[in-house]
Amino acid sequence: MNIYAELLSTIQALVQPGKGVLAADESLPTIAKRFDAVGVESTEDKRREYRSLIFSTPGLGEFVSGVILFEETLSQNSLDNVPIAKLLESQGIVPGIKVDTGKKPLINAPGDEITYGLDGLDDRLEIYKNQGARFAKWRAVYNVSDTLPSRQAVEANAEMLARYAALCQSKGMVPIVEPEVLIDGNHTIERSAEVNEAVIAEVFNALRRHRVQLETIILKPSMVTPGKACAKASPAAVAEATLRVLRKVVPAAVPGINFLSGGQTPEEATINLNAMNSLGQQPWSLSFSYGRALQEPAQKAWAGEPGNTPAAQTAMFKRARLNGAASTGEYKANMEG
Repeated sequence: MNIYAELLSTIQALVQPGKGVLAADESLPTIAKRFDAVGVESTEDKRREYRSLIFSTPGLGEFVSGVILFEETLSQNSLDNVPIAKLLESQGIVPGIKVDTGKKPLINAPGDEITYGLDGLDDRLEIYKNQGARFAKWRAVYNVSDTLPSRQAVEANAEMLARYAALCQSKGMVPIVEPEVLIDGNHTIERSAEVNEAVIAEVFNALRRHRVQLETIILKPSMVTPGKACAKASPAAVAEATLRVLRKVVPAAVPGINFLSGGQTPEEATINLNAMNSLGQQPWSLSFSYGRALQEPAQKAWAGEPGNTPAAQTAMFKRARLNGAASTGEYKANMEG
């Protein structure tokens, strides 16, 4: 199979009606915070136990088309001693991998950040692909205030995302491009829309400059919401503001937009996604690529006890099913019962 055919095969497997992507790629500090919240110490064995039980949830592949893994997880076996990538494939789920190495302050741009990880990425992609990964993810973050992000940060992060995406495609791996406009702060929904439009427009300028094939990428943006120190916006307002931005700056060639949850509760993330899909067909599929908003109920049900596996899997399946419904505009509040 040539590289383009490989990319098309993967994107078709990832972008399917009623399905989305599970982000289970939490870094070690982040998963430690999640585990602390449910009274579990974050050891390698506990992380393996938790992720193994989540990925073996019966029927998960009905609503989840892909899973983004942390590097540690991709190299692990499940509790049944099956390589994690093979476990996912047995569920009809495409294994993927987070490849950036985290963010640091952007030099000479106070308050802005830049994501690292391009050094040696070509060699790492070869290793990940041999381990079973078929797509990758890189996250850029943008802090928001009256003056942030600076033009310097918008351009620098777009350049990094584009170089990463081009490198992935050269290896036959679909890139998920994640420009996250952070929810931290007291900015209005109008300011969020302004920043999202500038950020995403610059990302696509850079993708074109690096000759990235737009038909074999997934965009993973933030929803347009007010900062968390502001009053919440209604689902209708979030949907309208988000779609207005996306229709201005995202080319129709992009097959799928899979939103990050970005600090929303599980219910909010589902309701807001559903509100967007209730507004009719768009040029691209609108689905989810949630981390905490998909996993939080399962983590609470599990709480580190192997005997809680059935309850954790039931909670995981439920949120996956509800977000699958939201991705086709068919979610109803009474489905939470």
